Amino acid sequence: MKFSRQTTLRSQATVTGVGVHSGLPVSLTLGPAPVDAGFIFVRTGLDGADREVTATADAVIATEFATVLGDREGPLVSTAEHVLAALRGMGVDNATIEVDGAEVPIMDGSAAAFVAAIDQAGIVTQPGVRRFIQVLKPVQVKIGDAMGELRPFAGGFRAEVEINFANKVIGHQTYSFDLSPEGFRREVARARTFGCMNDVARLWGAGFALGASFDNTVVFDEARLLNAEGLRYADECARHKVLDVIGDLALAGLPLLGSYRSVRGGHKLNNAVLKALLADRSAWRVVESETARRPVRGHVEAGASTVGGLVAPAYGPDVS
Repeated sequence: MKFSRQTTLRSQATVTGVGVHSGLPVSLTLGPAPVDAGFIFVRTGLDGADREVTATADAVIATEFATVLGDREGPLVSTAEHVLAALRGMGVDNATIEVDGAEVPIMDGSAAAFVAAIDQAGIVTQPGVRRFIQVLKPVQVKIGDAMGELRPFAGGFRAEVEINFANKVIGHQTYSFDLSPEGFRREVARARTFGCMNDVARLWGAGFALGASFDNTVVFDEARLLNAEGLRYADECARHKVLDVIGDLALAGLPLLGSYRSVRGGHKLNNAVLKALLADRSAWRVVESETARRPVRGHVEAGASTVGGLVAPAYGPDVS
């Protein structure tokens, strides 16, 4: 298995669906991008020229109901987290994401359709050495009764989430996940977004969630699950929170080496922790991986380092 080089998509692949808030049809096309480009959203369908925004923490302009990216002219694309989770989860470093509407299509509420699009496009290696952001010390943020923390971790990237809803059907759930492409595909990608029926009705009344349905949202009332399909995992809600974490933290711009724990978290908390990490230059460094399974030799310099077996399980299929 080779993990030392960056990856991109071999060709393009398109998915079509509706925006979860607007209810309007939208198409999204994944495609290749150059070395060190990261994830570039291209908003088409606008009056005049297309607009681009690189998916970084600085581009986040709202986190209330989803992660919204934009620029000085305003918002460009909403609900970016699921497609970003698919790209990061499947070990893609660089990609273009063309969207012809204001939202990424919600599809079935999970990242499964985006994983299928990545499979269709194929993943190829690039000449550039893969780089990571390595967490060096704990960084914690509290917002009300929610808490998020990034810590050093010697095994790649781990997400640990804890949720505790007043709705007794959802209740208290925990889930921990060590990121790998096959693990993401099997354990996380199919976990759907969820909500309570009274919240959905409130959002509808406010003009949000107009595209939400039982086809793309797991919905509970106070006594039971309302979807005829049932749950895909017993702890699907907690797993979807992990999916959101992977997508929101993809906005670091590089894969993270560290452990993220959240309690009662969401997009706002995830983004706040990531920004707190990046703002503290002593809390992280950029490292490179020449060969994922090669042991580290010699002195490691902050900002231009080499890591060995540390990252082997966490990123990238063998696509050489």
